[in-house]
Amino acid sequence: MKFGIIRERKNPPDRRVVLSPAECQNVLSTFPKAEILVETSPIRVFSDKEYVDKNIPVVENVENCDVLLGVKEVPINALISNKKYFFFSHTIKKQPYNRDLLRAILAKNIELYDHEVITAPNGQRLVAFGRYAGIVGAYNGIRTYGLKYDLFQLPKAETLKDQQALITELRKIKLPNIKILLTGKGRVGNGAKEMLDAMGLKKVNVADYLKEEFSEPVYCQIDASEYNKRKDGVRGNKADFFKNPHEYKSNFFRFAEVTDFYIAGHFYGDGAPYLYTREDAKQSDFKIKVVADISCDIDGPVASTIRPSTIADPIYGYDPATEKEIDYKKDNAIAVMAVDNLPCELPRDASVGFGEAFTKYVIPAFFNNDADGILERARMTQNGKLTQRFAYLQAYANGDE
Repeated sequence: MKFGIIRERKNPPDRRVVLSPAECQNVLSTFPKAEILVETSPIRVFSDKEYVDKNIPVVENVENCDVLLGVKEVPINALISNKKYFFFSHTIKKQPYNRDLLRAILAKNIELYDHEVITAPNGQRLVAFGRYAGIVGAYNGIRTYGLKYDLFQLPKAETLKDQQALITELRKIKLPNIKILLTGKGRVGNGAKEMLDAMGLKKVNVADYLKEEFSEPVYCQIDASEYNKRKDGVRGNKADFFKNPHEYKSNFFRFAEVTDFYIAGHFYGDGAPYLYTREDAKQSDFKIKVVADISCDIDGPVASTIRPSTIADPIYGYDPATEKEIDYKKDNAIAVMAVDNLPCELPRDASVGFGEAFTKYVIPAFFNNDADGILERARMTQNGKLTQRFAYLQAYANGDE
């Protein structure tokens, strides 16, 4: 089986890669029948030389490979017909901007495997960049807090080498006695937690967070069962919430009354209540003034997130009164950091972590006859048609919805 690591061609450029040079070596030593070629790239976080130094061939094109591995969407004019591709296609939620991409994949008889749907039988994702989104998102949020209040100036994450370099910078600063709220206990939330813990911040429970005052900065990490409650007053739980989100209403405002800085690292499912609405943000006892929205659902559960921001320009202000964007340094502004491609700021670490998971879960499937159904579940297209699992995208592909 011949794997090709393709050059990322989407703009803005993405420097990440599915397999680092060391991970390529790991694959080749574990699977003697595997072969890996790397398409030359001027922007990849690992240089061509780093691959060559590990005896991984770097080539001008990968047209003779069986399986092509990328990160972001492949531009339509760069797609090679009749190949197997892995990349984030951003089509599974019927994103209108990628309708033509899905059509082209079908027309070119490409077998598409989307990283987002590489899952275990229980539906849990197996390869993802979420932890790194959390790591960078927490760092960027603290950087935003410093800039809003002119307390300190952290360098941009993209200028630093790795997670340890981010931690080194965070340890140089001193936060005031603020309360930091973190939603989410999955990959993203726990990635953010790593950074708060690395700073030595004290973690407190919900009861103390809501009622007590502290002489140092503290944080509280909560999940869906703590910021939602059943409408009928019956005691709910996380499993029930994910099964019946429409039976719940937000219980978030009690946190908003005492929180200075909020990090949104939760997964938001269709039908779930918003955490806080635009009306909530207008209330005089709504205290949040800095939001790091890692989840970045636009006009959704975090009302102050009215658009994504960029690595180049990561912060904007939200005026609750007018519901419009303003200068984030104004007293009445909620400073919002809502960069929607955070792992790109930590490309080396993110690529290493992603590649380790890809080697563990996906590569073996090519050599064990897909014993665990990994490929079958992730295969979106085959023989010029959508697979049964993704047949719901047919009308979207046709342009009928």
